[in-house]
Amino acid sequence: MQGAVLLAVQAQPVRVKLARSINCNTSSGHPSASAGSGTPSQMAAAGPKWAQKTVTLPPHRRGCHLITPKIMKEIGQDLAEFKCGLAHIFLQHTSASLTINENYDSDVRSDTETFLNRIVPEGTSAPWKHTLEGPDDMPAHIKSSMFGCALTIPITNGTFNMGTWQVLRIGS
Repeated sequence: MQGAVLLAVQAQPVRVKLARSINCNTSSGHPSASAGSGTPSQMAAAGPKWAQKTVTLPPHRRGCHLITPKIMKEIGQDLAEFKCGLAHIFLQHTSASLTINENYDSDVRSDTETFLNRIVPEGTSAPWKHTLEGPDDMPAHIKSSMFGCALTIPITNGTFNMGTWQVLRIGS
């Protein structure tokens, strides 16, 4: 089945929606540019397949945290129905972000945090006016704007089609 998944991660939730959007080339398993497979009447009869789910993640301390296992635990059964599609993951939070990065070397995670804290400093010496929720809140909003709150991931044969070391991370 072809489709797309919308996964909303609420603060931290995620929504996944599955919908027919691309065609898989049966010889290579990779998406092609065609809009569907079969005749137009077959495609209309089959209709798009959608799945949507909200996943609530546990609270995280500041940093970049691995969320792939939790997401897969929650939506793995839904993904299994899709031969080819897209997963759209959306974080419903304004001071957290989503990213895909490597999971082989833990230094990548700590170096990312170090870099972000250097370019978006926290504390009373930082130039932020929005401090009602604490000295770390405005930097979190800026980091969220930099990384974003949504990801789109290809689905191939019932699973995320990501690189060997790629994982989903939430920045908080």
